[in-house]
Amino acid sequence: MSSEEPAPSPRVAREWLRRVEAEYGSAAITQELVLWLIRLGAPPDLLTDGLRIVEDELAHASLSHAVATAAGSEERPALVQERLGLPRRADRPLLVDAALHGVEVFCLGETVAVPLFVTMRQACTVPVAREALDRIVRDEVRHRDFGWALLDWLLEAGGEPMRERLQGALPGMLQRVRRSYGPSELDGRHDEPDEQDGRWGLMPSARYAEVLERCIERDYAPRFERVGLRISGLGGVE
Repeated sequence: MSSEEPAPSPRVAREWLRRVEAEYGSAAITQELVLWLIRLGAPPDLLTDGLRIVEDELAHASLSHAVATAAGSEERPALVQERLGLPRRADRPLLVDAALHGVEVFCLGETVAVPLFVTMRQACTVPVAREALDRIVRDEVRHRDFGWALLDWLLEAGGEPMRERLQGALPGMLQRVRRSYGPSELDGRHDEPDEQDGRWGLMPSARYAEVLERCIERDYAPRFERVGLRISGLGGVE
C-alpha cells in the first residue's frame, strides 16, 4: 500500500468482504433466473445478456476480494448455500416467479445499484478500490438495462394479468428495498464509515437512504409508468 493511501480501518475489510458475498449471491440468483428464462423460451438476446451478468458478478467478487485483502482481511467470504438461489412456489406458474424475482432483483435492486456505486466512487481514491468500483459501475448500467428489457418481455408474454400481478406485488418489493437502504434500517447502525473509509469506497448509511429516495423519484417512477405500472402512493412514494 502506498504511503499516500489512508490506512484502512477494520470497517473497510469487513465491508468489502461483505460485497464479495453479495456478488456471489447475485451471480447465483442470475444464473438460476436465466435457467428459468431458458425454460420459458425467452429471447436469445435476454439469455445471452443474463449469462454475461453472471460472469460480471463473479468478476466483481474477485475485485472486491482484492480490495478486502489489500485492507488486511484474511477471512474467507461466508457463503450460505441455502441463500444462493431463487425460491420457487409450487402453486405459481414459472413465468410469474420469474417476473416477481426478476423485477425485484433487477428493476429495483440493480437500478438503485447504479447511483449507489457511482456515489461510492466519488470519494474513492485508493487505486485497488477505485479499479473495482470503475468496473462495477460500468457493468451495473448494463445490469439495470437488462432488468427493464426483461420487464418488457414479461409483460408481453404475460399480458394484462401479468401487469396486474406485478402492480399488486410492487408495494411489498418497495418495502423490502426501503428496509435494505432506508433510514429506519440504517440509521441505528454503529461504527459508521468516516472520511478515510470513503477513500476506500465506503459511505455512511444516511447516504444510502438519500440515494434510494432520489432513485425512486428519478428512475423507478418514470420507468414503471412507461409500462403502465404505478409506484406513486406506494410505501410512502409521492
